Amino acid sequence: MKNIDKRNQLDEEPFSYVTTKSNTVFLRYEGKDIKVLKGRQAEQFLQKIAGANSVKEEQLILAKVTGNFKRGNER
Repeated sequence: MKNIDKRNQLDEEPFSYVTTKSNTVFLRYEGKDIKVLKGRQAEQFLQKIAGANSVKEEQLILAKVTGNFKRGNER
């Protein structure tokens, strides 16, 4: 895990998520919604998060699920 987050950006915990009653998952980056997971994708995500051993591992899972959403023109 040391080689994955070389700049220690995940230590700041920029990612978060919210789950609704209907098992819809909203993924957030610095408080802004960036992706919505529904159905099977949401179930798989929740299983992965439940298996995380640490906060940093949760952050890594969230980063991988969100993908490459930053393109340089965000404000």
